[in-house]
Amino acid sequence: MENRERKKGLLLYLNEEEMELLEEKCKLAKIKSKSEFIRRLIIDGYIIEVNFSELNRYNFLLSNISNNINQIAHRINETRSIYKSDIDSVKEEVDKLWQQQKSMLSSLPWAKQ
Repeated sequence: MENRERKKGLLLYLNEEEMELLEEKCKLAKIKSKSEFIRRLIIDGYIIEVNFSELNRYNFLLSNISNNINQIAHRINETRSIYKSDIDSVKEEVDKLWQQQKSMLSSLPWAKQ
């Protein structure tokens, strides 16, 4: 006990729902110790949870656009012509990408006011 770095204790009472929430948030943050989780909240002020499913969707849309552009470039090199449908397809994918980006940004804690 004498070699302990943190010598000030804190007794915290929670109801069932609050305890479950604390345990759930510790799991989401991949922090095993409730004490460590609470210390990080105190020091950092907040813990950011990243939802990678939205980022995966964003990367999927980027990949689609890249593939479309590569196919268009290949066709242009072969035929020396470009089709309006190709341009429209890329524009549609870019619009989806912008919508996904807006959705991701709006879900950030500091973006909500």
